[in-house]
Amino acid sequence: MATDNRINFWRRNAKVPGSVRPVYGAQHPPLDPRLRRTYPKDTKSNFNNLKSKKASSFHEFARSTNDAWDIDDEEDEEFRETPIQTSSATSGLDSTASLHSQQLQHQQDNTGSVLSRRLASRRTDAQDLQEEEDAGGDQANGKVVKSNSDAHLSSSSVRSSLHKQQSLPVRPIIPLVARISDQNASGAPPMTVREKIRLDKFKQLLASPNTDLEELRKHSWSGIPREVRPITWRLLSGYLPANKERRELVLSRKREEYFGFIEQYYHSRTDEHYKDTYRQIHIDIPRTNPLIPLFQQPAVQEVFERILFIWAIRHPASGYVQGINDLVTPFFVVFLSEFVTEDVENFDVAALPLHTQRNIEADSFWCMSKLLDGIQDNYTFAQPGIQNKVKALEELVSRIDVDIHNHFKRYEVEYLQFAFRWMNNLLMRELPLRCTIRLWDTYQAEAEGFSHFHLYVCAAFLIEWRKEILSMVDFQGLLMLLQNLPTIHWGNEEVGLLLAEAYRLKYMFADAPSHYKR
Repeated sequence: MATDNRINFWRRNAKVPGSVRPVYGAQHPPLDPRLRRTYPKDTKSNFNNLKSKKASSFHEFARSTNDAWDIDDEEDEEFRETPIQTSSATSGLDSTASLHSQQLQHQQDNTGSVLSRRLASRRTDAQDLQEEEDAGGDQANGKVVKSNSDAHLSSSSVRSSLHKQQSLPVRPIIPLVARISDQNASGAPPMTVREKIRLDKFKQLLASPNTDLEELRKHSWSGIPREVRPITWRLLSGYLPANKERRELVLSRKREEYFGFIEQYYHSRTDEHYKDTYRQIHIDIPRTNPLIPLFQQPAVQEVFERILFIWAIRHPASGYVQGINDLVTPFFVVFLSEFVTEDVENFDVAALPLHTQRNIEADSFWCMSKLLDGIQDNYTFAQPGIQNKVKALEELVSRIDVDIHNHFKRYEVEYLQFAFRWMNNLLMRELPLRCTIRLWDTYQAEAEGFSHFHLYVCAAFLIEWRKEILSMVDFQGLLMLLQNLPTIHWGNEEVGLLLAEAYRLKYMFADAPSHYKR
């Protein structure tokens, strides 16, 4: 019945945002090799505790679960005491890779038979990576030029990594970098005629004396060309005015205002009143996309610390909450890409002129602030916004797919146990960063994209894994699946299908109760 509704919807609605239709029953890529441990080491007993004893309040649930990047106390001390190496873009990754390698082995052993069969039917990620490195270099004068990843890995760092892992079981090499490029992992084809026409249309809209924001949103829904994404995001977020003549003046004033906050408040980070906030930010920053070298650079981490600390003290109703650190990364990458032509994940930010670094930092702060203004109740005391959204997702799924809903009830899986992170981090820990950037093109084009449309995206994301969910017949297997969905190879096409399905759900369930819009 649900499939019939989908087919009939697309037959009746030829003109909907996005130019692709969902494809059902398609094969998915193998399990995400960057599997993240969400629960303490004693995973089995923790699952049993979650199943046997339901939290009597939201606070108890929050205390019983860890942040997605939480690690043991001893490892926390390593983050605080061990300096980050800065000699190359990848030198800070050895300890992170070793940590995640050990975590990966434990989770791979417990993922479930369905995903194991899918893994067995495909080549390993290590084989894919090796083939890409062997054949993916640029041809120049008959010689193969190695990729950036190879160029940054010295023989000494390879020996160090092998020495650290020699006592571990043999298993596939984990790709350290999930490409930030907004194209599919298979590579970006040359710009098509249609894409060039779209880019020209964006440039025309942006060059007009007063940009038509509604028209800009309409064209942005199906994705924004990389060349014009920074200026388009500034406009759609409300950071820049539509009037072209006023933009430079507004940018100059807002950037000066931000660094005025730095001079006024940042020195107080060690004061008794703020030291706990700053300590938590300082701990969380290294955990932000730890497998991408860009975010392990000291210069970048200092930028994130300043942005998050200033935002926290200017919003005392919520302050800093774990998860907000993730929301800086898409803005930082997009505004950095304005000055970088190569892959940004290995770019040395310290090589940029100081005023350029400052502009990227200020713009990231203001655009993140605009985003959080619309979802701040997600982060106030007891996080009522997230509680309402998780409840709304449960009710929505019960109407969309009763089989999945009843399957969760049968095995006592609470939506809060997996959807809390989906709402808290806007699916950023479920999708590669390149997919998040594409997703946010649409969120900024949608009215209430981050607060309302995100609900339907989460519902579509859940239904996407329907077959795998219904195949899991135990509590632990279901939670492991929902916490480690294999999206590492997703790109623009998969995100486009997800958004198209979310739009269909929003269209068909427009009569949803009013609390869906909270």
